[in-house]
Amino acid sequence: MKTTITHNKREYEIDLEKPFDISVPMTGDVSSVNAWYIDHPRIEPHTEHGFTGSVKAGASTNFNDIWFNPHAHGTHTECVGHITREFHSVNESLKKYFFLAEVITIAPGKLGEDFVISKHQLSNAIKSRDSRALVIRTLPNTKEKLSKQYSNTNPPYLKEEAVKYLIELGIDHLLVDLPSVDKEKDGGALLAHNAFWNFNGEIRKNATITEFVFVPNEVEDGAYFLNIQMAPFVNDASPSRPVLYKINQT
Repeated sequence: MKTTITHNKREYEIDLEKPFDISVPMTGDVSSVNAWYIDHPRIEPHTEHGFTGSVKAGASTNFNDIWFNPHAHGTHTECVGHITREFHSVNESLKKYFFLAEVITIAPGKLGEDFVISKHQLSNAIKSRDSRALVIRTLPNTKEKLSKQYSNTNPPYLKEEAVKYLIELGIDHLLVDLPSVDKEKDGGALLAHNAFWNFNGEIRKNATITEFVFVPNEVEDGAYFLNIQMAPFVNDASPSRPVLYKINQT
């Protein structure tokens, strides 16, 4: 089924039958992607007073408890509440769910012992000036990203200047296939997070960062409509399911 969407007075045709889900599934064991030095997520039958919430164990229904941290255990969308003393919920920050987006692919460059995404790389890769959302796929792009244990691996990150450039372009929703837009161990500086939300100025309360996406290789760079599906957690971050739809301008 195809439909037409109007954005900035332009019409785009999208095929709703051909979505690209770029979220990373959360499993309840060590095969789940993980970061930030904590245990893997758990999905287990609830037990209480001799009851076990499992049909296999004799219950009438499966009734699982789930333990996880949204920042560490899979695709999640976060708001400025991630770095503020004051409470801000991503459930309140994200009020619209469809955005014109661009997918780009970048091989992070070497900087000392780090691999980083620079302003120069972004300026060469980004072709659209109309997108409000940007999806960054990093190279190498292997299925290892679906289960990688990132703690103490110093993953690639975005330089502060790169994030400021994205704001200049009007990017309100940034999606990356990394555990963080910032360096794993930076002494709490969080330069990219602070820059993206303009923490020292007029805070961009409706801007979001989505981390731990996975963009399959068959998804070509270019323009898409993005649907950010998110669980309504009253928290600074929530598990999310970003979905891309290829578009044709009519």
